[in-house]
Formats: sequence, structure tokens, C-alpha cells
Amino acid sequence: MNAVLRKIVHIDEEKCNGCGLCVPACAEGAIQIIDGKARLIDEKFCDGIGACLGECPQGAINIEEREASEFDEQAVTEHLQKTVVQKPPAVSFSACPGSAAQSFQRQPEQSANATSGPSCLGHWPIQLHLVSPQSPFLKQADLLICADCAPFAYAGFHQDFLKGKTLVIGCPKLDDAAAYQQKLGQIFTQADIKSITVLHMEVPCCFGLLHIVKQALAAAAVDIPLKTQVVGVKGNKL
Repeated sequence: MNAVLRKIVHIDEEKCNGCGLCVPACAEGAIQIIDGKARLIDEKFCDGIGACLGECPQGAINIEEREASEFDEQAVTEHLQKTVVQKPPAVSFSACPGSAAQSFQRQPEQSANATSGPSCLGHWPIQLHLVSPQSPFLKQADLLICADCAPFAYAGFHQDFLKGKTLVIGCPKLDDAAAYQQKLGQIFTQADIKSITVLHMEVPCCFGLLHIVKQALAAAAVDIPLKTQVVGVKGNKL
């Protein structure tokens, strides 16, 4: 295919941390995580519109104008059909910086007593896929939207984060982000939520939870106070 002067996505590999948030944002499937970095797999798959730009927390993606293969809609269709059949993972989990193995040496006095206080959980279920937007416990709630790993990493989760709040949990990396966005949008429009706190880990992929919540708020067209809390992988509050 002949090269033409046109707009096309450029990815700065030095800035890219391999979080993979840009991958589902590209409707044409032009971006994949390869060797821990987001890469444009074929110029003809990229339409140059740049829907992926706003998804990159590192600012590693921009639009440049240069000579490139023409955008090929038919090739994109065939590529997407092949992708659906093969069902490859959108993100290579081993490449994600947040999946790197780590060990922490702790002194005995640093170990937390997990049974030192009562549970602050006041309802069930808590997994977002299982929670109905019509659940009574959601009505006018101060909603805590929590990444799965955070309660395990932070010893004082119940007293410092959960107390007085209604909890839903999910993983922005391993779960269905589109389904979560839709469910949260339904909750925001139906449950008259008073406030939202998003609690997630410091690893790059976990920031996707905040993005899901913001997208759901925008789609629901509601104004709900939003606060973010971040927990470090060593169990500290950031």
C-alpha cells in the first residue's frame, strides 16, 4: 500500500509503562502490548483520530503528521474478526510493571493484628458484578469503590476506609471494564449516591478503576463529589 501524508498515532516508548489502558480504547485494535510497551502493530489499522490519547496516564501517546500507509477499513474489519476468533489477551500480564514479584521484610512489631476490631462491612454482596443498582444499601450512600487488592495490602482498611461507607469491589485489569462502567452508571443515576471514594493500588493498571468511574459519571451526567485514595504495594497510604 502506498504511503501518504496523514495523521497517525505516535507512542513514546520511553514514557510508556505498559499499563495497557490504551489497548481497549482503540476500536480498530491497532495497539497491543509487546515486550512491556504499547506499540502500533500496523499503520493501516490506525485512523489517526486518537481515541487512545486520553487513556494514557503517562502522556506517552500523541498524534503526528507523517508519511504512513493509508488507513484500511477492510483490513481493520478482518483484523478485528481474527482477534475475536483467537481471543488474545489485550495485555500481557507478565509485562505489566504492577505484576512484578516483590518481597517485603517486616519486623514482628510491624505485623498488623487483623482481628483487633469489628468489621465495618454492613451489606452483601460487594462484588460489583453481583450488586444490583436497586439494592437498598446503595440509596443515598457514601460509596467506596475499591480495587480488589487494596483491603489485603492496607491493614487498617475497615477503620480508615470502609467505616460509614457502602462498598463495591472490582479489578480494572482482570474484570470487564465496560460492564463495570455500565453498572456504575446505573448506580449513579438510580441510587442518589451522596459521595464516591475510589480506593486503588499504586500500580499503573489499577489507575484504570478511577478512569472507569469517571467515564461512568460522564455517561450518567450526574455531579457527585469524587475523592481518590491510593495504597502502596507495601501497605502504606499514599
